[in-house]
Amino acid sequence: MHWILDALGTAFFARALVGGALVAIICGVVGTWVVIRGMAFLGEALGHGMLPGVAVATLAGAPPMLGGAVTAALMSALIGALQRRGKLSYDTSIGLLFVAMLALGVIIVSHSGSFATDATALLFGDVLAISTADLLLLAVATALTIAVAAAGHRAFVALAFDPRIAQALGHRVRLAGAALTGLVTLAVVASAQAVGTLLVVALLLGPAVAATPWSRRIPDRMALAGVAGIAAVGLGLAVSWHAATAAGATIAISAIALAGASHLAHLITTRPRPSRAPLPASPLESHA
Repeated sequence: MHWILDALGTAFFARALVGGALVAIICGVVGTWVVIRGMAFLGEALGHGMLPGVAVATLAGAPPMLGGAVTAALMSALIGALQRRGKLSYDTSIGLLFVAMLALGVIIVSHSGSFATDATALLFGDVLAISTADLLLLAVATALTIAVAAAGHRAFVALAFDPRIAQALGHRVRLAGAALTGLVTLAVVASAQAVGTLLVVALLLGPAVAATPWSRRIPDRMALAGVAGIAAVGLGLAVSWHAATAAGATIAISAIALAGASHLAHLITTRPRPSRAPLPASPLESHA
């Protein structure tokens, strides 16, 4: 009986590790742009924007993550619409919809207590519940993320400097901005299973921040961020397995810890060494 339980536990852990690694690659690519463009608030808001969709999908008997993806995408579209038509600033648009979506989700959850477990999994993640079907979806999401990031790389770089420069260079600024927002939405939805919507920013920011000091080229930084994210997932799962802690939260704190350790290591290795002052000449040498 024990060997059966051990085998099941190993299978859960293996799927969690593979799924977490795929999420780490997605967040490494997207998180690099999140750090460069200062879009952390958008990632946090989209995470909470999934709550109404998850609640409605659960009540309707549909997959919760599908409902969350729909409302997250809807929130992304509304942010863009408010900016263009309402003449509101970027952070004001996000803030308004952030509060509205969160309040709507809480109202739906409070009206029915039948999906408390699903809401908890959404908020804090359940990486050990990743199934084979989830792995296939994550693989598709990973390939889509890399393809969009590669296709829009030049436009994203120009947009990061100045939208007017990007437009002068012939790039479609609105399309590039929408594509980047879509990538953040995809990363948030993909990460919800692993670390939950409350902690998704940790995987978006932590590995990207850890990679920042070690490379100035954006593609190299994305690759390093992906490696750091995979390390955070592996470390978090290992600590969670042996210390019986929440897997999603442990992965999140591991990502933040790696970011801190990376910057500390860079500070130590690049600190200039004090030059030694030349020894004063002896009286005999001065008269020679």
